[in-house]
Amino acid sequence: MSQVSLLDRLAALDTNTVSDALDFLGLAGATFGLRPLWDCPKIVGRASTIQLGPKTDAQPTVHLITPVVARIESDDRILVIAGGIDGISCWGDILANAAQARHIRGSVIDGMSRDIEGSEAIGYPVYGRGVTMISARNRAVQVSSGGAVTVAGVVVHEDDYVVADRCGTVFVPAARIEEVLELGQRIARRQDGMVQAVRAGRSVEDVMHDKEFEAIKAGDKR
Repeated sequence: MSQVSLLDRLAALDTNTVSDALDFLGLAGATFGLRPLWDCPKIVGRASTIQLGPKTDAQPTVHLITPVVARIESDDRILVIAGGIDGISCWGDILANAAQARHIRGSVIDGMSRDIEGSEAIGYPVYGRGVTMISARNRAVQVSSGGAVTVAGVVVHEDDYVVADRCGTVFVPAARIEEVLELGQRIARRQDGMVQAVRAGRSVEDVMHDKEFEAIKAGDKR
């Protein structure tokens, strides 16, 4: 199946549904604390991973994240940035403009951003732990890219799938995307039916009983 159709299917699900699918499959992926840093739109794409760390010397160096942004050539990428330092920015408006020019879909930062109005002004989505004004220059550096990183307690690999919306951020292992999508679509159908049942007057105790959710897990495709 083409990547476009996989991403389209994933885009039809919200983070809550994807999180539930991961729960049913016993997979880690849902995070806590990585929220939109402005009122930005939902983003869905594939991870380009970046590991940051503290700067330990005074030598001039290329600014963090810029090498990754410069080499991206596809339009399906989300920057997944690990290792942010509390109170120190690892994103800003110049990077946002460069990323948008490379057709990057957004950034998910296990850290903080500055110049958030600059990202908002051009409509570039940024998800992270918070906002600060303190620059990363001479405080943080890029350690590596393209490898496994840990983001809010979840291990994320290059090319894993990413969904971020107002409820937060969730990652899906690339090798499991088909089964997560299939189960997520089943969950979404079932939960839509539950909403309709409650609206029609059925007891919410009955509608939300554990057996109803177990039916999803057992393969009931209603």
